[in-house]
Amino acid sequence: MTIRTHLRRTGATLAVATMAAGVATLASGAAQAESTDLGCTAQQVDTTLVPGEPGAGSRYGYLEFTAKPGEACYLSGSVPVNLVGAHDVLLSNEAPSDAPHVYLRDGSSAHVNLRWTAIAANDQQQKPLAITVDTPGNPEAPAISVPWTLDSVDATPDSHTVHVGAATGGPAPTT
Repeated sequence: MTIRTHLRRTGATLAVATMAAGVATLASGAAQAESTDLGCTAQQVDTTLVPGEPGAGSRYGYLEFTAKPGEACYLSGSVPVNLVGAHDVLLSNEAPSDAPHVYLRDGSSAHVNLRWTAIAANDQQQKPLAITVDTPGNPEAPAISVPWTLDSVDATPDSHTVHVGAATGGPAPTT
């Protein structure tokens, strides 16, 4: 066998192996994307508030999403949240509008950081009734609602905002 024949056979073998690997990668990527094409809904995830460790006048918490068994969906990197029942408290979504989606499947989790101040007198604080997440892909249940179980929030003209971070893969940190 000549060197030229050997090189042709090796080149052909490498080309076939590369194409096979590319097809396998494409097929597995398509299957993953296909099963998670939809944004998460209340029926697909369990959603809870997890308290964080307070420090220096700030309070912290996390909104945690866990995919139910057999479910697959995604959270927008910039999760659209609202507060219910704290009329003087604002939300500031600090996640970049192009923050990447976080994909959830079969018990996997993601969380969103929440930060606010709570140094004002008790009569200048408000406790929201709930935090909601817009899920526009589901017209029957257009929002996930979670009772607010965290600390009160300052509601003064100078300090009255809950700062919301980007969705991050993995469970919320625990204290």
